[in-house]
Amino acid sequence: MATCLSIVQAICGRLSLAVPNQAIGNTDTQITTILALCNEEGQELAARHEWTGLQTLATYTTLAADLQGAMETIAPGLGYIINDTIWNRSLRRPVYGPKTAQGWQQNKAFAINGPWSNFRVKAGNLYMYPFPSAGQTCVFEYTTRNWCADSTGATGREEWGNDADIPRLEWNLLVLGTIWRWKKLKGFEYAEDFSTYERRCMDAMGKDGSKDWLNLSNTKYDIFPGIVVPAGSWNV
Repeated sequence: MATCLSIVQAICGRLSLAVPNQAIGNTDTQITTILALCNEEGQELAARHEWTGLQTLATYTTLAADLQGAMETIAPGLGYIINDTIWNRSLRRPVYGPKTAQGWQQNKAFAINGPWSNFRVKAGNLYMYPFPSAGQTCVFEYTTRNWCADSTGATGREEWGNDADIPRLEWNLLVLGTIWRWKKLKGFEYAEDFSTYERRCMDAMGKDGSKDWLNLSNTKYDIFPGIVVPAGSWNV
């Protein structure tokens, strides 16, 4: 498994630099520069695509108020909520949104009430209106900013913190991205490296996770009642 140290070593090897035995805490300016650029690459790459490796689940218990809590508390490392994934599992109903500022104020002005809650994220907080009863369970999926994690994978990070940290994104993209950024910083020719990196990024994004069929009839998985006859040769 790739680690922070092995990725830095791979970058140094491809740039014909001395390969270090330590990355985090290394005082060599070449290594500190590579670490900084690798962190930049990880953050930019994480924001570029809805990577399945960065998708996680948030669960919260509702309050009988508009304000449900701080997003960073509900969903640590939140990048953004994946659309149409908020569901009230207690009621088995969707939570619609996000509402615009205009739509939110319209609902408030008309004092719209009912079972169908809408949500809005404002100033880092989650709001629901009409607000639900207290104690209900809501769940949603979101993409995290934490593109790497500790060696166990349990604690996410926005940048490398230990040589044993592991990436949540494809490690070779981090290597290729850091290489072209390093060459650009040093004033070297980097066009070919950037082109190679972009091709690999597009390929990785295209293959990331399973893909749904593009079917305009919208009936690809419909299974209708009927008698199923196994294939084979039968005497009749």
